[in-house]
Amino acid sequence: MNRRLRSSVLVEGGGEEFIIDCGPDWRFMMERLGKRKVRDMLITHAHFDHIGGLPEWSDACRWLGEKGRLYAPAEVVEQIVRQYPWLPRQMEMTAVDDGVTLCGWAITCWKVNHGKNGFSYAYRFRKGDYHWVYNSDSINLSAGEKEPLHGLDLLVLGTSFVHETAPFETRSVYDMREAAELLSEVKPRQTIYTHMSHDVDLRKALPLPEGVRVAKAGMTVGLHK
Repeated sequence: MNRRLRSSVLVEGGGEEFIIDCGPDWRFMMERLGKRKVRDMLITHAHFDHIGGLPEWSDACRWLGEKGRLYAPAEVVEQIVRQYPWLPRQMEMTAVDDGVTLCGWAITCWKVNHGKNGFSYAYRFRKGDYHWVYNSDSINLSAGEKEPLHGLDLLVLGTSFVHETAPFETRSVYDMREAAELLSEVKPRQTIYTHMSHDVDLRKALPLPEGVRVAKAGMTVGLHK
């Protein structure tokens, strides 16, 4: 129950699919899903736990003879190419600062505070009247950074600890106490906590507000009213 993989999401529907983030567990995740390939990948930021699987994805694309399509904000694309300069040979890289549509979802992104670790990006998805956000790595969001979190049917939010006691200036992701305060402000209809550390023991009762649950490996969520 407490064996966690790095945070990632497979979004599928209408015969199409894409993955959000490609950490070092990507190959194992694909094997668990029984999948041989994926064509489209959306990346939140260029930290190893979110892009460490890209070289293996690149190899898969090479052996399958199909170019992958990687989508990320322009500065994230630049960081990825600096770290893995050979990747553009096997994949098309598209900047999404002005938005993109995948699987019928209209997608927008914005930069969010990642504390000591700099910055990440969050993504807001809209299809019809359903709105959801994936925001795995953030802390101490400003009023402007919180604005896209209002009016959501679902918020997927990173909460690394139940109560993180490290000095605030050294931290990079909300803990569950702070997340509860954020939720009371932006009021999503449902919330899923992800990006959890060893501090979060799923065998114990957790201080979860109403409408909140924690992510588990293999969890399936319906993106509809």
